[in-house]
Amino acid sequence: MTRAGWFLLLIAISAAPLVAQVRVPAFVEIPAGPFTIGADRSTDPMAFDNEKWSSAAAEGTLDLSAFFIAPHEVTAGEFAIFAQDGKWSVDPRAVALQAGHPVAFVSWPDAIAYCRWLEAKLKSSSSTPPRIAQALAAGWHVTLPTEAQWEKAARGTDRRRFPWGSEPRRDRANFNSGGTVAAGSVACPECAFGLTDMAGNVWEWTRDWYAAGHTTASCCGPDEAASYDPAQPQFRIPRKVIKGGSFLCADEYCLRYRPAARRPQMVDTGMSHIGFRCVRTEPVRRD
Repeated sequence: MTRAGWFLLLIAISAAPLVAQVRVPAFVEIPAGPFTIGADRSTDPMAFDNEKWSSAAAEGTLDLSAFFIAPHEVTAGEFAIFAQDGKWSVDPRAVALQAGHPVAFVSWPDAIAYCRWLEAKLKSSSSTPPRIAQALAAGWHVTLPTEAQWEKAARGTDRRRFPWGSEPRRDRANFNSGGTVAAGSVACPECAFGLTDMAGNVWEWTRDWYAAGHTTASCCGPDEAASYDPAQPQFRIPRKVIKGGSFLCADEYCLRYRPAARRPQMVDTGMSHIGFRCVRTEPVRRD
């Protein structure tokens, strides 16, 4: 596995009348190359109907460019620094959560706004590691993962059902509990690329518009999110794809929320069980 260093980058942010610091985890590299996306009940009894790659095929193969993803979700404490900067109105509940837990009560626009703010801070900070600074100067972005990027990061390249392997394990994710736990606190040494919270804790926003089939929702091309077209039936109610399941899921559904599972969510909805993580990715169309 290839990954970036597990250092923490400290960025000083002036947010009158105080100066705060946000800790940004190093991004983990997901190498370029193919992976299998999608699932079907003929090959995976746990699959939901909307996981099929297309009407003709249960699975598909995508060859993605390299990208970098955060090892866990954005925390409430990190999001609070963004809120203190004062350039975006946030739900007060989002900044009232425990600082080390994943942020929730964030809509899709909130998540995108945070990513763009973080990108701007990384570009302007003298503490940004040279590799990141050079990539951003060359046009790379900090944004939300596409559905395909998220699924590759969660599943790896060996067609595993769960982030940790092929069999369900209740000790590797925060499911069916009374609330979130600290981001990254559920150890998962077997998980693809060493990531945590790719199952359970909170659902995570992706960049892609939802449609019933992958080929119209998230797979217009490598690392490219689908365009919003209000003339198309799947876009008449604007919904984005969320991935990963959350602490709220009931027993009978918990273990079906594998990385291939996908749900539509209204873009303006902020709920107690929906958060996000960021990626650093090569130039793509901005939503």
